Amino acid sequence: MLYVPYSVGYNNEMSDLFKSIKQGLNEAIEYERGNLPNVKIDKVVVTPINTYTGAKVKEIRQHINMTQRIFAEALGVSVKTVEAWEAGKNTPSGCASRMLELLEYDNKLLERCAIVARGN
Repeated sequence: MLYVPYSVGYNNEMSDLFKSIKQGLNEAIEYERGNLPNVKIDKVVVTPINTYTGAKVKEIRQHINMTQRIFAEALGVSVKTVEAWEAGKNTPSGCASRMLELLEYDNKLLERCAIVARGN
């Protein structure tokens, strides 16, 4: 059994939270039943994560003119990780793959987001 100490306003807060959750669930049910015709829906489709070969990782890194060390630092991984990717021993996954995809799309992304700064 869970013991929750009583505090002033606790019951009201829980009651309000319960009411909010219940309202949301009821609205979802009504939407699914087709009873909310004026609801605006934005359909979001997320593309699958790309798979990157070692050669492609190296190509992206070189295209943005970075050493393995700077590239690793910018991506938040170790230099050994970048080396392993480029050697084909490991492949980037998850967030790293998505970041590589973004860098393919915009090779100035790291600079525009102030993740890296180039000096003269």
